[in-house]
Amino acid sequence: MADWDAIILGAGAAGMMCAATAGQRGRRVLLVDHADQPGKKILISGGGRCNFTNIHTAADRYLSANPHFAKSALRRYSAQDFIALIDRYGIAWHEKTLGQLFCDGSAKQIVAMLEEECAIGGVTMALAQPVSDVTHGEGLYRVKLGGVEHHAPALVLATGGPSIPKMGATGFAYDIARQFGLAIVQPRPALVPFTLGEEDALFQALSGVSAPVEVRWNKTRFREAALFTHRGLSGPAMLQISSYWQHRIPIQVDFLPDLDADWLIQAKRDRPRASLRKVVGQALTERLADALLERVGLEGEMGNLSDKALRQLSARLHDWTFAPTGTEGYAKAEVTVGGIATAGLSSRTMEATKMPGLYAIGEAVDVTGWLGGYNFQWAWASGWAAGQAV
Repeated sequence: MADWDAIILGAGAAGMMCAATAGQRGRRVLLVDHADQPGKKILISGGGRCNFTNIHTAADRYLSANPHFAKSALRRYSAQDFIALIDRYGIAWHEKTLGQLFCDGSAKQIVAMLEEECAIGGVTMALAQPVSDVTHGEGLYRVKLGGVEHHAPALVLATGGPSIPKMGATGFAYDIARQFGLAIVQPRPALVPFTLGEEDALFQALSGVSAPVEVRWNKTRFREAALFTHRGLSGPAMLQISSYWQHRIPIQVDFLPDLDADWLIQAKRDRPRASLRKVVGQALTERLADALLERVGLEGEMGNLSDKALRQLSARLHDWTFAPTGTEGYAKAEVTVGGIATAGLSSRTMEATKMPGLYAIGEAVDVTGWLGGYNFQWAWASGWAAGQAV
């Protein structure tokens, strides 16, 4: 039997931040993970360079049943706070695009920093230790690891969601949350590629082709790159919109967001002898132009095409409809939408309102950020908030 002030389940971004914060406040912390090393998801993020935060972090860049829930934690532990931490460790970084910050070197630097922060706080790590049982009684949470039962008045759920199961991700946090009466918002894959059906089979020939687009679903829109794959659509724009998409509702793609509606009419006047294929191919790419024009069924010299036909083509290219058959699921999803309902948690401390001493942080909670460092910032902020409270 071992006694602690707090037991944290999950040694990922949120769990390590929580453990370090609590440990440095003098709490006796046990940080548990079934993996043999901490921060495994951190190590593969950002192509191995860890997109560790976003300088444009704000609550409106997160999906949640309660859009206001994330405000408190994000305000109290900001992107600037995390930047100050990595600067203290001399970790070089750069801004890529759209406020996304990456390590110049390796994501290993972020994990090593968090391990050092935990060591400073005297945190005990129990790695390669699957949890066999979790119970509660007499004000204490009991967590069984192997044959040893550990006790603490505080238990933090930081094991994430089921995205990327090959890394050992499961719905474990949801199971424990349900066990203690917390509600779960139906989880689904997010930041995930789309699959297309047979009616869009001609686009399979474009596998590997990328194009800057504006993608829309209802009133939500993102302007980034789209990538055609052998199964459907990917790239930052598609991953972003996938978090909002609901089955059977089409997405709209503007392939020419920088051109006005009459650009083809103007091209006809300027270059009447040019082929439509060449004009559209120069605005897009030849392979993408060929596929789109084949679907529309329009060809010939610009001067021989009617203004009406060109306007219709322009309208179609500005508002192309795709009806995804689904997504590539948790196996390819970067994160999970849904999770432990925020209605049962304190937005200040992440503690369950009806279960004292139980906390939920990071991806396990129904707070999901955009692509580009937002989910890491939620991990740091929610982990810090709980670490201040346990």
